[in-house]
Amino acid sequence: MSATVTMLRDMLRLLAVVNGRRREDVSLSALAKLAHRSPFNLHRRFVAVAGETPKAYTSRVRLDRAAGDLLATDRPAAVVAADHGFASHEVFTRAFTRRLGMTPRAYRARGLHVTDDDRVAAGHAAIVASVAPCVGLYRMPFERNEVMPIEVAVKDLPVTHALVMRKRITRDEIAETLGSMLPAVFAHAQQHGLALAGPPFARYPEIGMGSMVIEAGFAIAAPADGDPDAGIEALTIPAGEAAVAIHRGPYDGLPATFEAVEAWVRSEGRSPGGPPMENYLTDPGEHPDPQTWETQVVLPVA
Repeated sequence: MSATVTMLRDMLRLLAVVNGRRREDVSLSALAKLAHRSPFNLHRRFVAVAGETPKAYTSRVRLDRAAGDLLATDRPAAVVAADHGFASHEVFTRAFTRRLGMTPRAYRARGLHVTDDDRVAAGHAAIVASVAPCVGLYRMPFERNEVMPIEVAVKDLPVTHALVMRKRITRDEIAETLGSMLPAVFAHAQQHGLALAGPPFARYPEIGMGSMVIEAGFAIAAPADGDPDAGIEALTIPAGEAAVAIHRGPYDGLPATFEAVEAWVRSEGRSPGGPPMENYLTDPGEHPDPQTWETQVVLPVA
């Protein structure tokens, strides 16, 4: 096992511990003790994997989860603040306003962009709680140790409304691109009260020999405007049949799974009918073992 992979595994295990400690001390010194490393060494490794300092990471995750709770529950803001590890309501309010652009009270009063459906708010909060720890960590490079059998089925998929960012990249830029796009779309949805309705995804409307176009983002509960200045676009994915399979294990094996799904489609006398996409069902920030990761592979069929 390479030193890089070992570091990734160690940091993912640490992130899982951090994200399970919603109230406990997660300062740099506390994390250094947990990791049995010096604060300097841990800080360097943490930033290399997470792209943020430990302080910025834990504050962002706690604030995003608290924002979801404000929309999904009627608990007082001070209680929500304490539940997510903030020392006082005042500290929480200042940090929340910096992150979300308004006070907790104003954020709750504005609500989501859909009707006052408790199920939508609860679903949004659950997605936020799950995705916040790992929104910049998808597609990390881990080699697949074994080939897992896949089962393919054709399903009728509904219309999906989404927010995405789009970019032309090379194949080896997927992880880096997702690491910048998904956090940006996630933050936009949080700041504007847009109800998330599904896990993060990547879609590939154009795949060439040397480059591809990637669309990365989230499904939302109802149509909403993007932000052209920030490169965030509204997208409607039409309803239709698709071949669907679950890829289990590290992301490096995804190309082989896509090939297997396409081969199955052709064996059934069908043909691909739209851009392939992958839905990231497992959150690396809470599940540190890459062998347990699940990614839904979707290939529309004609």
